[in-house]
Amino acid sequence: MLLPFLITLPLLFLAIIILLPLLALEDLEDLEDLPVLLPLPLPLLPLPALPTFPLQAFLLLKSATELTRASMTPRPLRFSSPKSLDKAWKGPRSATEFGWMCIGYGSDTQSLGNPVNEDCLTINIVRPSGVKAGDELPVGLWVHGGSYTNGGSRDPRYNLSYIVDQSVKEGKPIVAASINYRVSQWGFLFSEEMQKENAGNLGFKDQRLAMRWLQDNVAAFGGSPDKVTIWGESAGARSLGMQLVAYEGQHNNLFRAAVLESGSPVALFNEASDWQEYYDALVKKTGCDSASDNLECLRGLPWETLNNIFNNTTPLDVTAPTLTAVIDGDFMTAQASKLLLAGKFAHVPLLMGNNFDEGTAYGKKGINTTEQFQSWLSSLGLSQTQVATATTLYPDIPDEGIPTSFIGRPTNEYGSQWKRAAAFAGDFQQHAGRRLLAQVYSSSSIPVFSYLWNVYVNGLPAILGATHFQEVAFVFNNVKGVGYKPNPFEGKPETFVELADLMSKMWVSFMHDLTPNTVKTAPSHVTWPQYTLAEPLNIVFDVNKTDLSYTAVDNVRKEEVAFLLDSVFA
Repeated sequence: MLLPFLITLPLLFLAIIILLPLLALEDLEDLEDLPVLLPLPLPLLPLPALPTFPLQAFLLLKSATELTRASMTPRPLRFSSPKSLDKAWKGPRSATEFGWMCIGYGSDTQSLGNPVNEDCLTINIVRPSGVKAGDELPVGLWVHGGSYTNGGSRDPRYNLSYIVDQSVKEGKPIVAASINYRVSQWGFLFSEEMQKENAGNLGFKDQRLAMRWLQDNVAAFGGSPDKVTIWGESAGARSLGMQLVAYEGQHNNLFRAAVLESGSPVALFNEASDWQEYYDALVKKTGCDSASDNLECLRGLPWETLNNIFNNTTPLDVTAPTLTAVIDGDFMTAQASKLLLAGKFAHVPLLMGNNFDEGTAYGKKGINTTEQFQSWLSSLGLSQTQVATATTLYPDIPDEGIPTSFIGRPTNEYGSQWKRAAAFAGDFQQHAGRRLLAQVYSSSSIPVFSYLWNVYVNGLPAILGATHFQEVAFVFNNVKGVGYKPNPFEGKPETFVELADLMSKMWVSFMHDLTPNTVKTAPSHVTWPQYTLAEPLNIVFDVNKTDLSYTAVDNVRKEEVAFLLDSVFA
């Protein structure tokens, strides 16, 4: 059901009208023989008309929490590991609308006006027109970001049509899929009670179930279960980094490669004890402290009761820990850095990278003194000794901060030591993890292709530089900026469109051939070097360069990143 302010645009997809849960297709007829509906309108925000694509879209729904569509009646699988839907049917089912987004809190959910529901674990598939079961095309599985707090696959910025169309034009056709997973406390709450039921890392387990669904079903859509590349950005990339080290690297051939845009598994993971105070406060606030089984009580509450707490309408007296993986002894057995250094990770080729100025999206505003800088570092989990070292390594010298393109000190809105904080935040949140991942994988002779992205898009203040998330429109080849306000390409030179063309083709090349260097129509002299310990090279995407890119040694803030890896994340 579409909300009133969502309209349909003439994408003219071919669509099989069948609604599929996450279970095997053993009870379904061959998809190519099912009725079709033409055209298929997709629910998008009111934006300029889109081009027509010769593609097929399957907007697939699956309930893993067993909530009814109409009443959002609670069922036992809330705060539980997901399960495949145990229902089947014969004949056609509608797949002409995206499913709900999972309940979340943030701009990726709220400003887009997307409908939310606990019954949100869905998978969507876009394939080239004419593809049929048995064609065995490579598959790209997109996992959205959103800080683990919000977001979803129906976000128009994640329209897979553009990159699938690009794959066809390039002669390297792929099938693309996108999913939802539980976010915020709905997907990442934890406690001793939940640990006893093996109910940790639920959002990540949702993703894992979707991967298993693809193994069982993607062949019916013309994809190959043996050629799946998992692909995400920000929290989506972090999530997939978690999948690389989950179960100590045992991935059961659910994927053969990974693309991580601005995200890695390297972080300071939580344990049950870190969540317990929040969980206990939640139990007390909801009146479940008098129940014999407080977790079962939480599962039985009206969703509005929990929603009002999670969105701070009726806040608790304690703050939830940072949302990330929890060491539960099952899905995650140790800190990611330890698992990586112990060789306990999925040995699959990687394409990954960061934007130049990631830290401007993470640095704390309003820092004007060294004391404030140090207090902020402590809040991130650094010890007093680590804070002292970081204070020295990241001095209050604006020319050494980021973005380097912004000269001098920022205004009061950001704080005089903003560039200092942004430099630390970028390394802490992004660059350190990418570098460790590249080093560990390349030391195991696994192909790694690492990038940096240095482009200033339309619509952002100069002080943010080449900040977080902005490469996504280029990778998707979304040059009309559908879903963006404003369009990141608007008013920019043609080189922006050319870079989107190059990057999207390189991503397709990697998904298709496990290397970004089989692009047929790229400039012949643009080659993405493989990252090795002997030559740790990044390709740097830059619209101001003749070839839209150049190569550079991966040694920016070498000492600072080494400190983070050897001390903070060790």
